Amino acid sequence: MNTRIKITAGSVVVEAELNDSPSAQAIARALPFESRVNTWGEEIYFSIPVQCELEETARTGMTVGELGYWPPGQALCLFFGPTPASTGDEPRAASPVNPVGRLLSDPGVLKDVEPGTTIRVERV
Repeated sequence: MNTRIKITAGSVVVEAELNDSPSAQAIARALPFESRVNTWGEEIYFSIPVQCELEETARTGMTVGELGYWPPGQALCLFFGPTPASTGDEPRAASPVNPVGRLLSDPGVLKDVEPGTTIRVERV
C-alpha cells in the first residue's frame, strides 16, 4: 500500500505518495524526520535517516514531480525541473536514484524553497 506524505519547507507545503519499493518502505518506517534543503538546479535533496542500496529500478532520467532516493548521500530528492545534468527540460539525477514516489501537488511551488531551509517530511 502506498503511503501519503506531507513535505513542508518554510511556507511551501506539498503532498506526495510513496510507492511500494523497498526504499520507499524504509522511508515510510523512518517518518517523521527533518533535514536542511540543498538544491541542484531544479532538484531539492536532503539527508534522511534511511540507508538503502541501489535497486534494480534505479535510474538517472526522472520526470517532473518524481521523488528519488540517492543511496550515496542517503538523501531524498524532489525533482521539479532540469538539473545541471539535464540535456533538455526533464530532470536528470547526478547518479542513479531509486524511484520512491511522486508529488501529488504542483511541483512548481518547490522553486520558492531556498537552500538551508528546514524541511520536514511526515505522514498525512
